[in-house]
Amino acid sequence: MPAAHVADDSQCDVHGILAAATARARRDSLPYAGTVTPEEAWLLATAGAAILIDVRTAEEYKYVGHVPGTPLVQWQSGAALSRNPRFTRELAGKAGKNQAILLICRSGKRSAAAAEAATRAGFTRVFNVLEGFEGEITADGQRGATGGWRYHGLPWVQD
Repeated sequence: MPAAHVADDSQCDVHGILAAATARARRDSLPYAGTVTPEEAWLLATAGAAILIDVRTAEEYKYVGHVPGTPLVQWQSGAALSRNPRFTRELAGKAGKNQAILLICRSGKRSAAAAEAATRAGFTRVFNVLEGFEGEITADGQRGATGGWRYHGLPWVQD
């Protein structure tokens, strides 16, 4: 389905997606606005209803791939995955405190932690993208076989 068609269709779904995401937050007692699936994130982003922000490392973003046009605000950096002390300040440079923000990482774990920190810093509509970009790791040590942005065939590029 062409991206323009997806964006047109999503105009009708935006409120329902956000309501479902918020309901998941209440159900799961999440400390941030909610969770969305990769497909829901794509619909919200293409409809202009939310901004998708990648919180992985710069190396993951560049070498593993990323969603086209998605800004990078590292939650952690380097091989040691050191927490970025400027995360919320950098996030504020990309999105407003009351804007719907969708955070994506590798599997959805770091982005959940980043969503919690952003909410504590005063961002009111931060959502975690479930499954992340690559999904969970399988028993044989592989990613991308059981979920994630790429698994669902959503647009991505690799530098």
